[in-house]
Amino acid sequence: MKKIRSYTHSLAILATATIAWATPSIAEDSDQAITTIDYFQGRQSIEIYVPPPEPGTSGTCAALIEPAINGLISPYQANWGILVEKLEDGTTLYSHNSDKFFIPASNIKLFTTAAALQKLSPQSKIRSRSLQDWITVTNVRSNNYYANVLLSHIGGAAAAKSALAQMGVNPNTFRQADGSGLSRRNVATPRSLITTLRAMYYAPDKDVFHSSLPVAGMSGTLRNRMKGTPAQGTVYAKTGTLRGVRALSGYMNHAHFGKVVFSILVNNPRVSGSSLVRSIDNIVLQISTIQPCE
Repeated sequence: MKKIRSYTHSLAILATATIAWATPSIAEDSDQAITTIDYFQGRQSIEIYVPPPEPGTSGTCAALIEPAINGLISPYQANWGILVEKLEDGTTLYSHNSDKFFIPASNIKLFTTAAALQKLSPQSKIRSRSLQDWITVTNVRSNNYYANVLLSHIGGAAAAKSALAQMGVNPNTFRQADGSGLSRRNVATPRSLITTLRAMYYAPDKDVFHSSLPVAGMSGTLRNRMKGTPAQGTVYAKTGTLRGVRALSGYMNHAHFGKVVFSILVNNPRVSGSSLVRSIDNIVLQISTIQPCE
């Protein structure tokens, strides 16, 4: 894959998140319960530093995205895993710990629903409801019960891993213990989630999968996040929430780079969930402002 080259450009990046690091907690939380707290926190205004545009341009030059995001996750960068790519040709816009394992929380539902669509048709019935309905409830509402039933229905974690492998997802890049993401035995790399998202974008049932993702500022677990920002209505992504864990992976309709696919995972149990969410949203907003360097 290509990677955008860095050009010499002296500019101060002021967006820094204060983050304390600690050993991951073993306690498990309800994804849906904590997500409700995130809804409230999401109503807070988001402050983001965007370097001033040069004459005749708008947004942030792509060469500046690395220092901008590094500033947001510094000084505890080991806690973060991020991968951002152009969907069309795989150009890497930003990469940090993209092959490191993280607890993904409800981002594991992306594996569950992608595998289900690989094995079954959207019209297949599960307890009198269509698979499409099950996938929508699983992702938009982040329903843990639906996700676990869905995984069981398709044959369990081994069957899901086999289905994803057929789609080109390296089985060594994630470990799935349940369908919902509540188990801390689930681990995944940002690259495994990017590969799954990319495969699903070109899958026959991509519309079912894509429409099941929450939309920033508008629906599901993202309805109260990034409101009134360039991300509203342009970011379709799955949230993830456990104690000390936050995640966001999905697609962005970008003004300059077309469709962008991204995965952001952070494991840091001593930082408040609202602070982690604000940092993730700021990263997404930084990505939304970049443009090609002239």
